[in-house]
Amino acid sequence: MRAAVLEAVVLAGHLLLYPSGLVTDRCADTPCGPRPPVLLLHGLSDNRSAFVVLRRALVRDGTRRVVAVNHSPLTRDLRAAARRLDRHVEEVCERTGRDQVDLVGHSLGGLVARYYVQRLGGDRRVRTVVTLGTPHSGTAAVPLAGVHPLVRQMRPGSAVLRELAAPAPGCRTRFVSFWSDLDLWMSPAETARLDHPDLDTTNVRVTGVGHLALPVHPAVAARVVAELDAGQARYGTTGSVSAA
Repeated sequence: MRAAVLEAVVLAGHLLLYPSGLVTDRCADTPCGPRPPVLLLHGLSDNRSAFVVLRRALVRDGTRRVVAVNHSPLTRDLRAAARRLDRHVEEVCERTGRDQVDLVGHSLGGLVARYYVQRLGGDRRVRTVVTLGTPHSGTAAVPLAGVHPLVRQMRPGSAVLRELAAPAPGCRTRFVSFWSDLDLWMSPAETARLDHPDLDTTNVRVTGVGHLALPVHPAVAARVVAELDAGQARYGTTGSVSAA
């Protein structure tokens, strides 16, 4: 019940903030701090306003530049979104003078980040990918599955997910996957875990937090910052976050 109430509150707040997130961030020409820049990637039918809390947590210590990327509303193929992400990453690297970035993706945004890294050679540019409630193995819970091509690509057994399940030898990017036991958009909930034999992965179980609340919950935001700060000195292969 508590998680359902939180989801409703997050949805109401997000509807109010949605208009403010329609314009994509522009990365300033000034150098960023000592840590790699972070690009935030929202989920389906969303925009950068979903990351208000997480963004504040990431920039609090002034050590990194954070840029939120809006997917085009006309996007009908996850692969096309990944190619656009490639251009965004190159632009951020050029403007900040850095060779690498970190990516944080919620839901669909995590799959876009993963496709870019695994299938488009993005591992040369991306140090860490953090995914929040991303259907790595496909979800059967998405309603109206046949209506939109992007939704179909998030279903189990889709061509895109088969590509991501293929071997990825030598991938240099580290992945951190947050999955919640109360994420009703993930069916089963464990589909948001990332288990791939060729990927360096940390799976973090979140308790008491629903799908929409993952990017805005303070405990999750704190753990995301800690994982990015840790770099290669990571917590291990598993972990947990509690909303209590």
